[in-house]
Amino acid sequence: MRRCGARPGSRCIRRRSSSTHWLVFADQWDASSPWHDRRVRLAATYAVDRPAINQAETLGFSKITGSFIPTSFEFYWQPPIYPYDPAKARQLLAEAGYPKGFDAGDFWCDAGGTSYCEPVLNYLQAAGIRSRLRPLERAAFLKAYQEKKLKNLIYGLSGVSGNAATRLEAFTVSTGSYAYGGYPDIDGLFREQAAELDPKKREAILHRIQQLIHEKVMYLPIWQLALLQGSGPRIAESGFGLITDYPWSAPYEDVKLKS
Repeated sequence: MRRCGARPGSRCIRRRSSSTHWLVFADQWDASSPWHDRRVRLAATYAVDRPAINQAETLGFSKITGSFIPTSFEFYWQPPIYPYDPAKARQLLAEAGYPKGFDAGDFWCDAGGTSYCEPVLNYLQAAGIRSRLRPLERAAFLKAYQEKKLKNLIYGLSGVSGNAATRLEAFTVSTGSYAYGGYPDIDGLFREQAAELDPKKREAILHRIQQLIHEKVMYLPIWQLALLQGSGPRIAESGFGLITDYPWSAPYEDVKLKS
């Protein structure tokens, strides 16, 4: 990626996508799990230096948003972003009864995202949250994820288009395809917004759902991913950025070569 513009006359182009990445605390609804305690989930959030990972993996071009919903989606709400604070992370773990940390079990991910997961795992381990990375081929990962067979930690990601409601429906509402549990207040608000015809009132309800997700620390949002692409010296119009949140060159009929 660092050499995508190294060829004479070529350019390195960065484009953000609708692909957001986040850590799923799959066992937060299990009263016997450390992840059931909000302080533990918050500790994990403070433990990960997301800007540093962003700089190392995507040259700082991905966007740290504090949300698993893309910023361009309709009804998006911008949450406060928890900073990197390892001392605070260790303090919260001690308050939760884990002064020496704990074994967090398996950390599941799509094998294609292993390079993003490894630094997250390392930061968690430095704070005392010890886990083992378990990469799976993408089809196997998605199947196991959807069938609720994965436990402990899951590296969630989605680049599917839509709006805040469609992203919430799949991953947050208790009946969602990839939801491992849910909260009655969030489920109730989601049903309410689905029947609301006033756009402003619907937006307010969806914003409240996202506020509750932040307050409950349901996820550890990593970033909205940016891809680095190369455009060669013969290209007049690369096609990058012509479609919002689409990181590849398209539509192909609009790609132009220099005469």
